[in-house]
Formats: sequence, structure tokens, C-alpha cells
Amino acid sequence: MNKKLKILIATPLYPPDIGGPALYAENIHAEFLKVGHGVKIVKYRLEKYLPLGVRHLLYFLKMLFFIPGKDMVLILDTFSVGLPAVAASLIYKKRTIIRVGGDFLWESYANRTNSFIFLKEFNERMPILSFKEKIIYYLTKFVLERASAVMFNTSWQKEIFKKSYGVSGIRFFTIENFYGPKRGHLEPSVKKYLWAGRDIFIKNTKTLMRAFNDAKEENFDIELEVAKNLTHDQLLEKMKSCYAVLLPSLSDVAPNFIIDAISLNKPFIMTRETGLFGKLKDIGLFVDPSSVKELKEKILFLADSNNYEAYRKKVSEFSFTHSWAEIAGEFLEIYNKIWK
Repeated sequence: MNKKLKILIATPLYPPDIGGPALYAENIHAEFLKVGHGVKIVKYRLEKYLPLGVRHLLYFLKMLFFIPGKDMVLILDTFSVGLPAVAASLIYKKRTIIRVGGDFLWESYANRTNSFIFLKEFNERMPILSFKEKIIYYLTKFVLERASAVMFNTSWQKEIFKKSYGVSGIRFFTIENFYGPKRGHLEPSVKKYLWAGRDIFIKNTKTLMRAFNDAKEENFDIELEVAKNLTHDQLLEKMKSCYAVLLPSLSDVAPNFIIDAISLNKPFIMTRETGLFGKLKDIGLFVDPSSVKELKEKILFLADSNNYEAYRKKVSEFSFTHSWAEIAGEFLEIYNKIWK
């Protein structure tokens, strides 16, 4: 199919907002425009200040206004915009592709209960949920069952969701995240490790601080910088001069934080509970996020100059790339499959 499409991108965030969906929407938008497709972005505005339910209703009404005349609705979130966008698309019988970037239900449960439960474990045994979480589960199942296609950024999460939600995998696809070319970087002047992200329970910062403090008692040369609420450009600037990056989250499906670090040839220590383990296991250090001892040992291991150089070399030789143009093309391939 070579016709020019009219595409609607539904996203909770768009620049100047900060976050993964904002970066994704901005770049996919640009790539679709380059090849001549018409694109309309519909993002959260007033909705972000409204309570759950009310924001969904307002966004649903907004989608009813913008969907007519569109060939495809591309949805960059499963719940915040996914639910109202899929519901509105069904009314107009429009084809939808929804991108699953994380697990809102697991995140909500773990942050509410402060339970040390991994994403995969949570979905396999599904603990007792609150009334609100049960609603989220069934509404997510509704979205997954009724979207024309569901896209994951790792096969790891795709297989987890197929089992957890009992949904056929025929309409499930995988499109990996953006892996850019290598960027310029600076040689670190001090052994400063970098962590960046939202300070929420699943990011496991208490374990990180305990492990790093224990490591510092044995090696006074190491430092830790904790960065929050940064734009993507600000984060990259900090990464350029850091020694290595740390991400011991309870689970992290396909963190751009690590992918960006690789583009800057920075060694990394990250959670073993990730969809990137298979791809990156030979070039990075992975830890059990529940183990303070293991994380401390890996921090000290990487602080050794010989070990550091060995892993810096491994990261620098990692040459895989996946451009925004390729990602946009893969979305169009999925559209062609569901159109047939």
C-alpha cells in the first residue's frame, strides 16, 4: 500500500512535556511527515490536571472530534489515552495500533503497597488487587482485545502480557526502541556514577543508596549523582561526563536511559528484570534488584580501572542501530497487515 495516510497519534505527553511518550511521539510524527503522511497529534492538556475517569471522559470526547477522516490511530499508552482512544475508534470503526511501553497495573500495585514484586512475577501470580486496580486490569484487557494491533518494545513483555491477559498473540508485534548512532562523550575526570528517573518505589532508590553507601565505605573515590526531572538533552549532557550509569529498578522493560548510555559508550549496571537482558547481557552488568550485596559488589567491580576499561570496550563495540525512520516504517508494515 503506497497511499498517503491520515494518521492520528494519541499520546499523554508531547514536548515540551518530559517523558518517553513525548520523545516517541515527536520523532514518529517527524518521520511520518517526511514520507508525506498527514499527522495529527492529540495529547493531554487540561486532562493531566483532572482525576482518573474525568480525564478519560474528556479525552474520549476529544478523540470523537478528531478521529473522523483518519486512516490509522496510533496510541502511545495503554491506559491514560489507550482506553478512550480505542473506545472512540471502535465507534468510527477505525484501525488502531497501541504501543505498550510499560505496565501501569504492576506499577500502580507496587507503588501502592511498596511490595518488592517484579513485573513478570506480578503478572504470573497476580496478587490480590484493590478495587481500582481490578478496574485497571479489566479495562487494560478490554483495550488489548479490541485494538487492531498491539505493539511491544520487547518480546519479553509481549509473552508476559499474552499469558497474563489471556489474549491471542496473533495481533501482537514487537518494534524495538530507538538505538541511535554513537555520540561524542567525555572521559570521566572522577568516578561519578549516574542514576536518573522518577523517585518512585519501583525505581528501587533505597536499595541503590544502601548499596552505594556500603560500596563507598570500601572505595572513597566513587561518587553518585541522582538526577530528577531532566529534559532528554539535559540528561545526555550529564551522561557525557559520568563514569557509568546505574538502574537497579524492580523491573524496567526497555529503558531508554540504558540505551542512551550505550550510545555514549558508558558502562552500565542495571536490573536483571528487563526485556533488554537477552540483547545486552554480553556488554553490561546485571543484578538482582533485591540484593544490596550484589549491587554493591558490581559497583566496586566497575570501580576497578581494568574492569571498567573491559566493559567500556564492550559497550563501545556494540554497533546495533534502529532509527526512527525504521520504527515508523515498521508501524506502517503493521498497518498494512491489519488493513488486509
